Amino acid sequence: MRRFASYDGTEIAYSVLGEGSPLVCLPGGPGRAVEYLGDLGGLATSRQLILMHPRGVGSSADPGDPATFRVDRLVDDVESLRVHLGLDRMDLLAHSAGSVLATLYAAAYPERVRRLILVTPGLAAVGVHGTEEDMGAALERSSAEPWYPGALAALEKIFDGDLSMEAFGASRPLFYGHWNDVAQAHATAGTAERYLAARAGYFAGVDLDVSSTRAALKRLRGPVLLYGGELDPMVTSAALREAAPLFNDARVVVQPEAAHFPWVDHPRAFAATIASFLD
Repeated sequence: MRRFASYDGTEIAYSVLGEGSPLVCLPGGPGRAVEYLGDLGGLATSRQLILMHPRGVGSSADPGDPATFRVDRLVDDVESLRVHLGLDRMDLLAHSAGSVLATLYAAAYPERVRRLILVTPGLAAVGVHGTEEDMGAALERSSAEPWYPGALAALEKIFDGDLSMEAFGASRPLFYGHWNDVAQAHATAGTAERYLAARAGYFAGVDLDVSSTRAALKRLRGPVLLYGGELDPMVTSAALREAAPLFNDARVVVQPEAAHFPWVDHPRAFAATIASFLD
């Protein structure tokens, strides 16, 4: 485990896996520890993964000011990590809610991003949210499963503001292409009661200026990969296609038979696609 002092003195931890050119990775959740990313389906065999622990999560310290959990404030932690690593430009990968942070970082520091990979991404920073119809259609694909009624009820509780670990755990079958032993083992990795403050604070009071972010992203010259899962109810392929024109050079890839965690559903396919994009 490695650490550095961020802009306000908060100690931020990061893990390093593999060898090769560095790839900075931001977890989602929000407020989920990087262990759930694993080695991203074997991507660590070709790249050195720099896995940042968000403040208040994993091995990072709790901040003195809870307002710094907010996603727009976390941009400064990412920049502090880049400076600490001594990277002039970096390849940046983010998952789910972490993609909101990565997008805000790319808008604030476009000259520092070589390539940007957003995996089953939250797209709130650019004002893309998908439609209820598309989400409903994706959810309906699992309606015959015995776990479906309980998982759907838990997801509705989350949408209503329930941030409890119980609701989180019960909703998990909806987020995997196959609810098998591998998925069940992965479902609670990187979760803990301690992280609830970071989770609750991520969007607390934030005012995302979509127009300014979209305009700033036009200065991002590096290529962008918007990577989705065919079965993901949270980030549909339609949402990815809607977001793609907001970047100068964006490619959309939708992995078949995968949902919100495509590196878990089909690790080899995921790692091979990401490695090809980076090379």
